[in-house]
Amino acid sequence: MVLDNMLFKQLLKHSFNIPVEVTYPNGKVEQYGGLKPEVKIKINEKISLKALTENASIALGEAYMDGKIEVEGSLQKLITSAYANADSFLNNNKFKKFLPKQSHTKSHSKEDVQSHYDLGNDFYSLWLDKTMTYSCAYFENETDSLEQAQRNKVEHILKKLDPKPGKTLLDIGCGWGTLMLTAAKKYNLKVVGITLSEEQAKFVRARIKDLGLEQQAEVILEDYREIQHEPFDYITSVGMFEHVGQENLGEYFQTIAKYLANDGVALIHGITRQQGGAYNGWIDKYIFPGGYIPGLLENLGHIVDAGMQVADLETLRRHYQKTLEIWDQNFNQVLPAVRKMHDERFIRMWDLYLQACAASFESGNIDCIQYLISKGPSGKNLPKTRAYMYQA
Repeated sequence: MVLDNMLFKQLLKHSFNIPVEVTYPNGKVEQYGGLKPEVKIKINEKISLKALTENASIALGEAYMDGKIEVEGSLQKLITSAYANADSFLNNNKFKKFLPKQSHTKSHSKEDVQSHYDLGNDFYSLWLDKTMTYSCAYFENETDSLEQAQRNKVEHILKKLDPKPGKTLLDIGCGWGTLMLTAAKKYNLKVVGITLSEEQAKFVRARIKDLGLEQQAEVILEDYREIQHEPFDYITSVGMFEHVGQENLGEYFQTIAKYLANDGVALIHGITRQQGGAYNGWIDKYIFPGGYIPGLLENLGHIVDAGMQVADLETLRRHYQKTLEIWDQNFNQVLPAVRKMHDERFIRMWDLYLQACAASFESGNIDCIQYLISKGPSGKNLPKTRAYMYQA
C-alpha cells in the first residue's frame, strides 16, 4: 500500500509552522502556511504508508538519503519547524511505535561505538577542528572559532572540578584525548582515559608520546564496566551516557561512584531531554546504534541512587546548536574529499544527521547538560560560589 497524495497532503498540512511548498510525485504543487515558502520539498516517489506509520523518522530519513525526497532551503529550519509544531508527525505518538530493540551488552556496546567512531580519523579530521573534539563546544564569545570554543569547553569542565596538581583524573569515553591531555599538561594531573574506539586509542597514544606525557597519561581500550583501578580524585565523562542504554544508566552512575574517591568531584556532560528520555529510530539505525537520550529527572535519580549529590547544573543547548551548525558548514565545504571516502547516500545521510540534530537542539527537543556531582556532601571541597569557574 502506498501513501497517496491526499494522505500526504493531510500529513504535511499540519506539520510545519513556516511557509512550505511541496511538489508531489504527480507534479502537483501545494503551498502550506503562506505563499512565500521558506523551504521547498520535492517528493520524487511515493512513500509506503506502512513504513511511515511504523516509524516516520526512518521512512522519511531513508527517503531523503535515497533521493526520493529533495529539499531546497534549510533542512535545519524545516525540521525545527516540525518539532515546534504540536500537530507535527514528529510529535505524534502514533509515529513513535515499533522502534527497533536495542542491546547494550559489552560486545554490542563495542560494536555500536566502533560503527560510528571508527569511520576513521581521516574522515573526522576533515570537518572537526584541530582539537578533534566531537562534542558540544562552549562559546564564551559569539566570535569564538570552533577550535577556540572547544578549548573553552575543556577549560570550563576542568575549572569546574577545581583541580589540584598531583591528583588523579579518569576520563570515561575520552574521545581523541584533548580533555585528558589538557588535564595532564596544564593542570599537572595524572590521567587515565578509556575508550572503545581503536582509532581513538591509537590517536591518543600517539599524542601522549608526542607530548612526552608517558609517565603521566595513559589510554585504555576497554568498556567502562571493566575498569580495574584505584579510585580517582576527579572523573570526567563527555558525550558518553547517551551510548550506554536506558537499562544501563544506573550501572553507569554506580560505576562513577565506585571509582570516585570519597569527597571526589565528577563532571558529567551529555545530551539530555528535559521532557523525559527518548531515542530516534533513524539515528539508532544509521548514526548511533544503541543511542538513548536520558531524561533530566532520570539522570538525577540515578545520581542520587548511586550515593552522589549534585553541586551544579548548566544547560548548553544553544552552544550545541551552534557547534552542529559549524560542523555541517565544515562538512559541506570538504565534500570533494568526503566523496573519495563515501558515496552520495552517505553524504546525504551525514548532512541530514548534522542538520537534524541542530534542529533538535534549536527547538528544545533535546538539551546538553553538565552535571557537577560529588561523592559526599554536595560540593564539600568546592568554592561556595561559581566565581572560581570563570577565573582566568
